[in-house]
Amino acid sequence: AARDAAQPAAAARDAAQPAAAARDAAQPAAAARDAAPVPAARKMVAEDPINELLSKRAIYYSTDVDAISEQDKRIVQAHAKHLAEHQKRSVRLEGNADERGSSEYNLALGQRRADGVKKLLLLSGIGEDRIESVSYGEEKPASSAHNEAAWSQNRRTDIKYSVR
Repeated sequence: AARDAAQPAAAARDAAQPAAAARDAAQPAAAARDAAPVPAARKMVAEDPINELLSKRAIYYSTDVDAISEQDKRIVQAHAKHLAEHQKRSVRLEGNADERGSSEYNLALGQRRADGVKKLLLLSGIGEDRIESVSYGEEKPASSAHNEAAWSQNRRTDIKYSVR
């Protein structure tokens, strides 16, 4: 009876050997593929700080502030460079505020925020005809929660591109 139980196990082992041999033969090829260097063009894009800055499409603010931080000025400058290199593109700047404050106040604050980004783009040589600035005040929150973490996401200017 013990021999009968051993026969199916031996048959399963023998059937698995060709699959294991094929797997083992494929491993060096997979290892070589995984060890291959990243193409230079792809690596350059991943490490390009301008591309990293362009991926950021929102400028964030402290409470009741419309001034752009030094860190965020670099983001705006990267977008200005991108616009200068792509003349058919235009940008819409959407100013936003958190829910605290009156609707009128938040609309005005959002407009000041969008206009601040617009001013930096204008100073960088981007034509006014390619920039639109609007305010949504508290009407388009990025987060609908009612806490500081959510409010910090809502105090922003969104940068949205279009083709003219």
